[in-house]
Amino acid sequence: MTIPSKPQSVTGQATTTTRGLPLSTPARSTRGPLVRRLLQLYAGLALYGASAALLVEAGLGLEPWGVLHQGLAELTGLTIGVVSIAVGAVVLLLWIPLRQRPGLGTVSNVFVVGLAMDGTLALVPEVHALGVRVPLLLAGVLLNGVATGLYIAARFGPGPRDGLMTGLHRRTGRSIRLMRTAIELAVVVTGFTLGGTIGVGTLLYALSIGPLAQFFLRAFAVAAASDGSTVVATGTPHGAILRR
Repeated sequence: MTIPSKPQSVTGQATTTTRGLPLSTPARSTRGPLVRRLLQLYAGLALYGASAALLVEAGLGLEPWGVLHQGLAELTGLTIGVVSIAVGAVVLLLWIPLRQRPGLGTVSNVFVVGLAMDGTLALVPEVHALGVRVPLLLAGVLLNGVATGLYIAARFGPGPRDGLMTGLHRRTGRSIRLMRTAIELAVVVTGFTLGGTIGVGTLLYALSIGPLAQFFLRAFAVAAASDGSTVVATGTPHGAILRR
Protein backbone atom coordinates (compact mmCIF):
# COMPACT_ATOMS: atom_id res chain seq x y z
CA MET A 1 0.00 0.00 0.00
CA THR A 2 1.32 3.40 -0.97
CA ILE A 3 1.21 6.14 1.69
CA PRO A 4 0.08 9.51 0.22
CA SER A 5 2.81 12.09 0.37
CA LYS A 6 2.32 15.26 2.42
CA PRO A 7 1.41 18.48 0.60
CA GLN A 8 4.53 20.33 -0.44
CA SER A 9 4.97 24.07 0.11
CA VAL A 10 6.66 26.25 -2.48
CA THR A 11 7.95 29.63 -1.45
CA GLY A 12 5.68 32.39 -2.74
CA GLN A 13 2.88 29.94 -3.73
CA ALA A 14 -0.14 28.51 -1.93
CA THR A 15 0.10 25.00 -0.52
CA THR A 16 -2.55 22.70 -2.07
CA THR A 17 -4.09 19.30 -1.36
CA THR A 18 -4.19 16.44 -3.87
CA ARG A 19 -7.53 17.87 -5.03
CA GLY A 20 -5.97 21.28 -5.73
CA LEU A 21 -7.65 23.08 -2.82
CA PRO A 22 -5.53 25.79 -1.16
CA LEU A 23 -4.47 25.18 2.42
CA SER A 24 -2.69 28.50 3.02
CA THR A 25 -2.21 31.97 1.59
CA PRO A 26 0.96 32.98 -0.34
CA ALA A 27 4.03 33.06 1.83
CA ARG A 28 5.03 36.53 0.74
CA SER A 29 2.92 39.63 0.27
CA THR A 30 3.67 42.38 -2.22
CA ARG A 31 2.52 44.98 0.29
CA GLY A 32 5.69 44.80 2.38
CA PRO A 33 8.12 45.47 -0.48
CA LEU A 34 5.93 48.32 -1.78
CA VAL A 35 5.85 50.04 1.61
CA ARG A 36 9.60 49.59 1.96
CA ARG A 37 10.19 51.08 -1.49
CA LEU A 38 7.99 54.09 -0.71
CA LEU A 39 9.83 54.69 2.55
CA GLN A 40 13.13 54.34 0.72
CA LEU A 41 12.04 56.78 -1.99
CA TYR A 42 10.98 59.56 0.38
CA ALA A 43 13.89 59.01 2.77
CA GLY A 44 16.27 59.31 -0.18
CA LEU A 45 14.64 62.48 -1.52
CA ALA A 46 14.58 64.09 1.93
CA LEU A 47 18.22 63.23 2.49
CA TYR A 48 19.06 64.61 -0.94
CA GLY A 49 17.55 67.96 0.01
CA ALA A 50 19.35 67.90 3.35
CA SER A 51 22.68 67.13 1.69
CA ALA A 52 22.22 69.97 -0.79
CA ALA A 53 21.55 72.31 2.15
CA LEU A 54 24.79 71.22 3.83
CA LEU A 55 26.69 72.10 0.66
CA VAL A 56 25.07 75.53 0.69
CA GLU A 57 26.01 76.06 4.34
CA ALA A 58 29.60 74.96 3.69
CA GLY A 59 29.95 77.72 1.09
CA LEU A 60 32.81 75.95 -0.69
CA GLY A 61 31.04 75.18 -3.96
CA LEU A 62 27.80 73.49 -4.98
CA GLU A 63 26.82 70.73 -7.38
CA PRO A 64 25.94 72.00 -10.92
CA TRP A 65 22.17 72.34 -10.44
CA GLY A 66 22.74 73.80 -6.98
CA VAL A 67 24.83 76.57 -8.55
CA LEU A 68 21.89 77.45 -10.81
CA HIS A 69 19.37 77.30 -7.95
CA GLN A 70 21.52 79.54 -5.77
CA GLY A 71 22.06 82.03 -8.60
CA LEU A 72 18.32 82.23 -9.31
CA ALA A 73 17.62 82.59 -5.58
CA GLU A 74 20.00 85.55 -5.46
CA LEU A 75 18.28 87.08 -8.48
CA THR A 76 14.67 86.56 -7.38
CA GLY A 77 14.91 86.81 -3.60
CA LEU A 78 13.18 83.44 -3.23
CA THR A 79 14.57 80.66 -1.03
CA ILE A 80 16.81 78.17 -2.76
CA GLY A 81 14.33 75.39 -1.97
CA VAL A 82 11.47 77.22 -3.67
CA VAL A 83 13.72 77.90 -6.67
CA SER A 84 14.61 74.19 -6.81
CA ILE A 85 10.91 73.31 -6.92
CA ALA A 86 10.23 75.88 -9.64
CA VAL A 87 13.17 74.73 -11.78
CA GLY A 88 12.13 71.10 -11.35
CA ALA A 89 8.60 71.93 -12.50
CA VAL A 90 9.88 73.80 -15.57
CA VAL A 91 12.23 70.95 -16.46
CA LEU A 92 9.35 68.51 -16.05
CA LEU A 93 7.35 70.50 -18.61
CA LEU A 94 10.21 69.99 -21.05
CA TRP A 95 9.49 66.25 -20.84
CA ILE A 96 6.32 66.77 -22.89
CA PRO A 97 7.96 67.38 -26.28
CA LEU A 98 10.54 64.72 -25.43
CA ARG A 99 7.72 62.21 -24.79
CA GLN A 100 9.01 61.26 -21.38
CA ARG A 101 6.61 59.74 -18.84
CA PRO A 102 7.06 60.79 -15.20
CA GLY A 103 6.69 58.36 -12.32
CA LEU A 104 5.81 58.86 -8.68
CA GLY A 105 9.48 59.43 -7.90
CA THR A 106 9.71 62.08 -10.62
CA VAL A 107 6.87 64.21 -9.28
CA SER A 108 7.89 63.65 -5.65
CA ASN A 109 11.43 64.72 -6.50
CA VAL A 110 10.23 68.15 -7.59
CA PHE A 111 8.66 68.96 -4.22
CA VAL A 112 10.35 66.88 -1.52
CA VAL A 113 13.94 67.89 -2.31
CA GLY A 114 13.19 71.62 -2.24
CA LEU A 115 11.14 71.42 0.96
CA ALA A 116 13.82 69.34 2.69
CA MET A 117 16.49 71.80 1.57
CA ASP A 118 14.70 74.82 3.01
CA GLY A 119 13.87 72.92 6.18
CA THR A 120 17.49 71.94 6.74
CA LEU A 121 18.76 75.45 6.02
CA ALA A 122 16.35 76.79 8.63
CA LEU A 123 17.67 74.34 11.25
CA VAL A 124 21.42 74.43 10.59
CA PRO A 125 23.07 77.58 11.99
CA GLU A 126 25.25 79.71 9.73
CA VAL A 127 28.93 78.87 10.05
CA HIS A 128 32.06 80.82 9.13
CA ALA A 129 34.99 78.82 10.49
CA LEU A 130 36.78 76.77 7.83
CA GLY A 131 37.22 73.98 10.36
CA VAL A 132 33.44 73.55 10.40
CA ARG A 133 32.72 74.27 6.75
CA VAL A 134 35.02 71.52 5.46
CA PRO A 135 33.31 68.74 7.49
CA LEU A 136 29.96 70.13 6.35
CA LEU A 137 31.10 69.86 2.75
CA LEU A 138 32.33 66.29 3.19
CA ALA A 139 29.14 65.29 5.01
CA GLY A 140 27.03 66.87 2.27
CA VAL A 141 28.79 64.99 -0.52
CA LEU A 142 28.67 61.66 1.33
CA LEU A 143 25.01 62.09 2.30
CA ASN A 144 24.21 62.98 -1.30
CA GLY A 145 25.66 59.66 -2.42
CA VAL A 146 23.58 57.79 0.17
CA ALA A 147 20.44 59.66 -0.87
CA THR A 148 21.03 59.01 -4.57
CA GLY A 149 21.44 55.28 -3.97
CA LEU A 150 18.27 55.19 -1.87
CA TYR A 151 15.88 56.88 -4.25
CA ILE A 152 17.21 55.31 -7.46
CA ALA A 153 17.08 51.79 -5.98
CA ALA A 154 13.42 52.41 -5.04
CA ARG A 155 12.63 52.37 -8.80
CA PHE A 156 9.81 54.93 -8.91
CA GLY A 157 11.13 56.87 -11.88
CA PRO A 158 14.06 59.26 -12.50
CA GLY A 159 14.22 62.84 -11.32
CA PRO A 160 13.12 65.56 -13.74
CA ARG A 161 16.68 66.59 -14.56
CA ASP A 162 17.75 63.03 -15.34
CA GLY A 163 14.69 62.60 -17.53
CA LEU A 164 15.66 65.68 -19.50
CA MET A 165 19.08 64.19 -20.11
CA THR A 166 17.81 60.78 -21.23
CA GLY A 167 15.05 62.37 -23.31
CA LEU A 168 17.53 64.52 -25.21
CA HIS A 169 19.70 61.45 -25.67
CA ARG A 170 16.86 59.57 -27.34
CA ARG A 171 15.69 62.49 -29.46
CA THR A 172 19.12 63.58 -30.71
CA GLY A 173 20.91 60.24 -30.86
CA ARG A 174 23.83 61.76 -28.96
CA SER A 175 25.48 59.92 -26.09
CA ILE A 176 24.31 60.20 -22.49
CA ARG A 177 27.78 61.44 -21.57
CA LEU A 178 27.60 64.27 -24.10
CA MET A 179 24.06 65.29 -23.13
CA ARG A 180 24.87 65.25 -19.44
CA THR A 181 28.05 67.26 -19.91
CA ALA A 182 26.36 69.84 -22.14
CA ILE A 183 23.43 70.33 -19.76
CA GLU A 184 25.54 70.61 -16.64
CA LEU A 185 28.04 72.98 -18.25
CA ALA A 186 25.17 75.23 -19.31
CA VAL A 187 23.67 75.02 -15.83
CA VAL A 188 26.95 75.83 -14.07
CA VAL A 189 27.82 78.75 -16.34
CA THR A 190 24.33 80.22 -16.02
CA GLY A 191 24.26 79.76 -12.26
CA PHE A 192 27.73 81.23 -11.76
CA THR A 193 26.80 84.25 -13.89
CA LEU A 194 23.77 84.81 -11.65
CA GLY A 195 25.84 84.60 -8.47
CA GLY A 196 25.96 80.89 -7.66
CA THR A 197 28.94 79.48 -5.77
CA ILE A 198 31.61 77.46 -7.58
CA GLY A 199 34.59 76.16 -5.65
CA VAL A 200 36.48 73.13 -4.42
CA GLY A 201 33.17 71.59 -3.39
CA THR A 202 31.98 71.65 -7.00
CA LEU A 203 35.08 69.75 -8.11
CA LEU A 204 34.90 67.30 -5.19
CA TYR A 205 31.25 66.59 -5.96
CA ALA A 206 31.94 66.03 -9.65
CA LEU A 207 34.74 63.55 -8.91
CA SER A 208 33.13 61.62 -6.05
CA ILE A 209 29.37 61.50 -6.62
CA GLY A 210 29.59 58.81 -9.31
CA PRO A 211 31.56 56.27 -7.24
CA LEU A 212 29.58 57.07 -4.09
CA ALA A 213 26.20 56.73 -5.76
CA GLN A 214 27.29 53.52 -7.48
CA PHE A 215 28.39 52.02 -4.17
CA PHE A 216 25.19 52.91 -2.29
CA LEU A 217 22.98 51.96 -5.22
CA ARG A 218 24.46 48.45 -5.13
CA ALA A 219 24.11 48.29 -1.36
CA PHE A 220 20.45 49.27 -1.32
CA ALA A 221 19.62 47.13 -4.34
CA VAL A 222 21.07 44.04 -2.64
CA ALA A 223 19.22 44.86 0.58
CA ALA A 224 15.98 45.19 -1.35
CA ALA A 225 16.48 41.87 -3.11
CA SER A 226 17.05 40.09 0.21
CA ASP A 227 13.56 40.98 1.50
CA GLY A 228 11.82 39.23 -1.35
CA SER A 229 11.17 42.20 -3.60
CA THR A 230 11.25 41.35 -7.29
CA VAL A 231 11.31 45.00 -8.34
CA VAL A 232 14.85 45.90 -7.37
CA ALA A 233 17.30 43.41 -8.76
CA THR A 234 20.51 42.32 -7.14
CA GLY A 235 23.42 44.41 -8.31
CA THR A 236 23.45 47.67 -10.20
CA PRO A 237 20.73 48.19 -12.79
CA HIS A 238 22.18 48.57 -16.27
CA GLY A 239 22.44 52.21 -17.26
CA ALA A 240 21.26 53.52 -13.89
CA ILE A 241 21.23 57.32 -13.58
CA LEU A 242 23.38 58.54 -10.75
CA ARG A 243 22.01 62.03 -10.21
CA ARG A 244 18.73 63.82 -9.94
